[in-house]
Amino acid sequence: MDLETAQLDRACGVLLAAAAGDALSVENEPGAPPPPDAPTTMKSDSAPGEWTDDTFRTLVVAEVAASGADLRTASAQAAIRARWGKDAGSGPLTWAAPVALAFLDDPDGLTEAATAIGALTDDTPEAGEARMLWCHAIRHAVLTGTLDVRVGLERLPEPGRTRWVERLRKAERARPRDFTRTGQAAEALQAAWCAITTTAVPQDEPVDGSFRVDHLRLALEDATLGRRDAGAVAGGLLGAAYGASAVPARWRLDLRGRSERGPQDLIALAAALATGGTYAPPVYGGGDRPAITVPHPDDPGVLLADLAAVRDLPATVTAVVSLCPVGEQERRTILARTPHWIEVRLADCDEPADNPNLDFVLHDTVTAIEQLRTGGHVVLVHCVAAYSRTPTIGALYAMRRTGADRDQAIAAMERALPEADPTDAFRAALRRARPDNGWLARLHPA
Repeated sequence: MDLETAQLDRACGVLLAAAAGDALSVENEPGAPPPPDAPTTMKSDSAPGEWTDDTFRTLVVAEVAASGADLRTASAQAAIRARWGKDAGSGPLTWAAPVALAFLDDPDGLTEAATAIGALTDDTPEAGEARMLWCHAIRHAVLTGTLDVRVGLERLPEPGRTRWVERLRKAERARPRDFTRTGQAAEALQAAWCAITTTAVPQDEPVDGSFRVDHLRLALEDATLGRRDAGAVAGGLLGAAYGASAVPARWRLDLRGRSERGPQDLIALAAALATGGTYAPPVYGGGDRPAITVPHPDDPGVLLADLAAVRDLPATVTAVVSLCPVGEQERRTILARTPHWIEVRLADCDEPADNPNLDFVLHDTVTAIEQLRTGGHVVLVHCVAAYSRTPTIGALYAMRRTGADRDQAIAAMERALPEADPTDAFRAALRRARPDNGWLARLHPA
């Protein structure tokens, strides 16, 4: 399916946010949610940020679908069963995410596939209704950017439709921790929808560090106070509505699977699935140009660089923030040095649709750099040529660190990187992000 840029970002957010919700929930046990004021972090017995078998099984469904197999066929279902092994788990609603991505252009086929895949572990009518509703909600969110679990109600026959109208109303008046019965697909949906709808949506006020898309983080944190699988279920729909670019960088720094898979693998798989394998990330040249590596004027522990610098990382670098897609060669070079790497979705253009969450992404990226620096890392920040994206992030880092205004911060970047020339859209975003009204003090308390 041909997707617009924002739709593709939302499609890529489906698997990423579902895995993040799974990792956030990993400490919770059904029937014994943590206290409401407990801090929400990514942690597990084996490694921080490691997703569970729920995400593994979800990715199996995604990979079978991405291979071109029709999920409605017996052969595709046999392939899924074989890779799941003997323990297929009991959370079929978590597998709605890849099914929805595979049928973005075929709502009728989506209904059939949701029934077929979910029935591999739970073929009860109630579970089938829950899967169908959640799949259509995810599809609708990817295509429109809106959260509406009722969009699939018309596909339910009576009395199921009336029953679900009441269940959804109940979810919207409850708390996630009110739905804890193990193995109940209906309650998994209610818990996830409850977290999404009862969590307030922030206002877009970049100068105060407030962003509408931060609803994704807040709702996922709330979902972890309910049943064990609510985070993964809610994440699939929230990612579909807000996009991969709305998943906090500090989560992506920790998020990983057991076989060295990370956030970029989830994003690539979702893009392939949603586009029928036609999407290919941009490939950049410039391998023969001299590398640019310049210390940030206000913090020598942040290095401003271009893509060429990644191919021969400075020996001091212990973390990398990529502001553009990197190829397999650069990826191997980075991961051979450090696991502390994030790839940020930031398009170098002025078209608003190409950067649907621009203000949040700039703020979130600088917050991640601050977090890495607090942890003692030397951070290399790069884009393709250090012309626009790198100086933009460098300027915002200076604004947050020193209180400089936008023009002062950009001028400092132009002195450090003589060819620096942020786009008009980036300059406007930096003006909106000027750290006044106490924002700087809150970010850097004395």
